[in-house]
Amino acid sequence: MDNTKQPLLDKHHLQNPPPTLTASHPSFSSSFSAVEDDIAPINGVHDFIREFRVESKKLWYLAGPAIFTSICQYSIGAVTQVFAGHLGTIQLAAVSIENSVVAGFAFGIMLGMGSALETLCGQAFGAGQLDMLGVYMQRSWVILNTTALALMFLYIFAVPILKLIGQTAEISNWAGIFSIWMIPQLFAYAMNFPIQKFLQAQSKMVVMAVIAVVAVLLHTFLSWLLMLKLELGLAAAAVVLNSSWWFIVAAQLFYIFSGTCGQAWSGFSWMAFRNLSGFVRLSLESAIMLW
Repeated sequence: MDNTKQPLLDKHHLQNPPPTLTASHPSFSSSFSAVEDDIAPINGVHDFIREFRVESKKLWYLAGPAIFTSICQYSIGAVTQVFAGHLGTIQLAAVSIENSVVAGFAFGIMLGMGSALETLCGQAFGAGQLDMLGVYMQRSWVILNTTALALMFLYIFAVPILKLIGQTAEISNWAGIFSIWMIPQLFAYAMNFPIQKFLQAQSKMVVMAVIAVVAVLLHTFLSWLLMLKLELGLAAAAVVLNSSWWFIVAAQLFYIFSGTCGQAWSGFSWMAFRNLSGFVRLSLESAIMLW
């Protein structure tokens, strides 16, 4: 394949490709030969049930924490809406519209663009190029934070946009104010989604789930304390919601920087600014596919 069509690969890895597997059997290319890690032949229902249990355990070891993490992170916004309902109808409408329309639009774009790392980090991890995982994550940070700067105008001009799509003036004004207060959450999205793909490629799902559950528990308590007990209203809701998302980012970064990811994180690198055009194209394609 022509290397000019692979903008995401670096010259170092093109000149020094990882060792390839060679066949020890002359008919390797035309027939499949089992290796150590393959399952035993399935010759009956009993064998099928046995292997189904084994593979299910492996699947749920990864999928279970990932599902739980997503539920916890979604619950953060839902908890804020629940407490906003205790403040008043207008406050509930403002938070709901910001969460579902403004932040929801940004969330979809950020998640889609960040999901480009699933393919890249998975390939790098499988090829043994662990150092590239950190580089890919940093490239995604650059692109997603730049995108967040553009999406920030959606938050700033939320009032006229909401009025344009038919919302009442009062609800639009409240939702617009709350949207401006929620701009820090937008940049938390830009940091969080690449981190998640970076950790997922290394099967570090449990730590993500632990951080997420701590975040939602703290968020629930602080929302109750500041919004209801101290009666600080929507301003408190914005502070707690922003803080909860940045807590997730900070906790995950602490885990990565502490050295638990080995060669996958070797520090910040100028390589993150190379081949950005190809990375942008892949991120946009991923965003369109998932949004």
